[in-house]
Amino acid sequence: MDIGSKIKHLRKQKELTLEELASRSELSKGFLSQLERNLASPSIATLDDILEALGSSLSEFFRDESDERFIFRKSDHYIDEREGYTVNWIVPNGQKNEMESVLLEIPEGGKSFEMPPHAGEEFIYVLDGVATLCRDGKNHTVKKGETVYLHGNSFHHIQNDRKNTAKVLWISTPPLFGC
Repeated sequence: MDIGSKIKHLRKQKELTLEELASRSELSKGFLSQLERNLASPSIATLDDILEALGSSLSEFFRDESDERFIFRKSDHYIDEREGYTVNWIVPNGQKNEMESVLLEIPEGGKSFEMPPHAGEEFIYVLDGVATLCRDGKNHTVKKGETVYLHGNSFHHIQNDRKNTAKVLWISTPPLFGC
């Protein structure tokens, strides 16, 4: 691993000069310059101080990003059949991310979980059928190909009042579907 280049990249990402990083980490500008050019090697304690000054940690710094999955196949999905609807967890461990997406299948007369008020935002896309968004005592019809973008400041859910199954992509930030 090229530690120096990775530190330099993090520093530039935070828009810090060498002098600013030196002040924050209580190290000399000269040492940090040598470190970024791989002319010096930090101790673990020193590296930890530098990363703390950059708003990072040793575990984040050494995490192998090449192993991070970003494509998920249908075989990776987890299907959770519940009373009145089916949840397709389309991103494994999505609740650990900053946003979470599920594919809901709601049969005639079915109703999704009640989403509690939260500080985040949601995006809903009707892939098939017609869904009814129930929010603030009002029902809103959302047809195939239509979208909803809302702030999660009130209780709401989706129901299906039609004969055909409604398929809905529902994305929330922060993750709330696993609650």
